[in-house]
This record gives sequence, structure tokens and C-alpha cells, in this order.
Amino acid sequence: MSFSSRSPAQGALPPEVGRDIERAGYYPALVQDVVRTALAGDEVVSHLVHQETTFDHDSVRRHVTVLVLTRTRLVVAHADDHVEEGAPVGTATATTESVPLSGVRGVMLTHVVADPASYRPGVLGHEITVTIGWGSVSRVDLLPATCGDPGCDADHGYEGTLTADDISLRVSAVADGEAALSQAVAFASALQSATAR
Repeated sequence: MSFSSRSPAQGALPPEVGRDIERAGYYPALVQDVVRTALAGDEVVSHLVHQETTFDHDSVRRHVTVLVLTRTRLVVAHADDHVEEGAPVGTATATTESVPLSGVRGVMLTHVVADPASYRPGVLGHEITVTIGWGSVSRVDLLPATCGDPGCDADHGYEGTLTADDISLRVSAVADGEAALSQAVAFASALQSATAR
């Protein structure tokens, strides 16, 4: 039995997906191959590419997230710098996750609007955060419970909230441009519509 070192081609990415990955500028050939492999030939309904750079004490780290909606699933791809102490060259890690649309538990879209008193219909703000939950990652926020009596020093245990937010992307017109903001709104709308069925 022989094995090929390369997997068979899964078909080309739609031009607009490839173009947005190229525009993000984070190892586009790698990211395109990872997304193409995860899609496995499925038709792309909508997509969102978000590049983010973070500054950490003495290093700069780049990260790109690609969200792709197909007719049956949400494909999530992350690629970022992976720094190993003493390594002669840098490395990147790229991970994909495929979530059936029936498994998406929620899509939340938070709009940030400056000067809401003069809001113009149809503008939807200058920044949005798209939060998607499918139950893979949950966060528990605990606080000491109280009874409402400011003089009470009894132990009332804890109360908290459980939040499922597997991914959260902030897109700003100032940092990312109006086109990126519009694309994020369009993607979130398409995903909300697809998961509501």
C-alpha cells in the first residue's frame, strides 16, 4: 500500500474567499489550503475573514480567523503564530472545526453606535461583535451570593452565569474598514437565518 504525501484536491475556493484570505495577509497559501481541505468541496454560502494582530511584551503575534457557512455546517479555521523558545524558524498552527448547523446554539450580534441620538436608519453602528456558540467552549462566571442585607456576613454560597461563546470576533469600521464591517453583518445575518431553520 502506498500513501501520497499530498491529499487530493478538494476543489477551488470561491474567488471572493481566496481574495479575502489574500487581503488578510497571514500566510495566505497555508490558510487557503486549510480552509479548502475543511470544506471538502461543499458550496460556500457566506464567509468572513478576520485578521488580528496582538502585541505581547516583546513580540507581535498575528492571527487570522476564517468563518465559512455552507448549506449544512459552519467551518471555523484559525491560524496563528506559534513561538517556541530557541527554535531556528517561526512556525504557524492552523486548526479547523466543522460544526453542523443543527449544533449552533446561538448567534449574537452586538452593535456599537456612537451618538445614538443622531442615529441614521440602516447604518447599524461603527463596530460589531459577532459571537457564536455551539457548546464546545463554555465560561462560568462565579460571584459570592448575597441576601441583600448590607450588614449580613453569612455565607450564602455562590451564584453565577454559564456562557457559551465558542468564538467572538470584533470588527470595527475604524480598524478594519467599512467593507469588513458590512461583510461581518452580512455573514452574521446569513448564519442567523441558516440556524433558525
